Amino acid sequence: MKSASIPSEVVESKIYLIRGHKVMLSIHLAELYDVQTKVLIQAVKRNLRRFPEDFMFQLTWKEAQSSRSQIVTLKKGQNIKYLPYAFTEQGIAMLSSVLNSERAIDVNIAIMRAFVKLREVLSSHKELALKFKDLEARLGKHDEKIEVIFDAIRRLMATPLEPPKRKIGFHTD
Repeated sequence: MKSASIPSEVVESKIYLIRGHKVMLSIHLAELYDVQTKVLIQAVKRNLRRFPEDFMFQLTWKEAQSSRSQIVTLKKGQNIKYLPYAFTEQGIAMLSSVLNSERAIDVNIAIMRAFVKLREVLSSHKELALKFKDLEARLGKHDEKIEVIFDAIRRLMATPLEPPKRKIGFHTD
């Protein structure tokens, strides 16, 4: 499987924010690598030293249950037997050294590209938010100046500049 044949949308849809980290779950990674989740976890456990806490962590039962509807899709009537593991970007990169197959390499390339794309999108949103905030601050100053101008115009409209002219024609007063 070539990395180009894995749609980036598929990978991006499997990236979640858990405990403040962008992660992918072991079930989804196993699916992408086309291996059983059990095989993926066994490979990780054989190389546990490569996966410190900031590379990989196991979800709690509470996290697994609360995220089950949106993350873990099980067949009707099934329950979670084992808590899923969450892999950060660095943990996923480390998986390429543990799972050494052509497919694993291609999948890792696609995943790394998805993480880079996600970072670029988030960065552009931050830049846009900063620019908007700057524009708001500048317009705020202008709004005050514009308000002063409008106030001056209203006063000019309220007080006539010339005395009222005498009406032409016959007056009954």
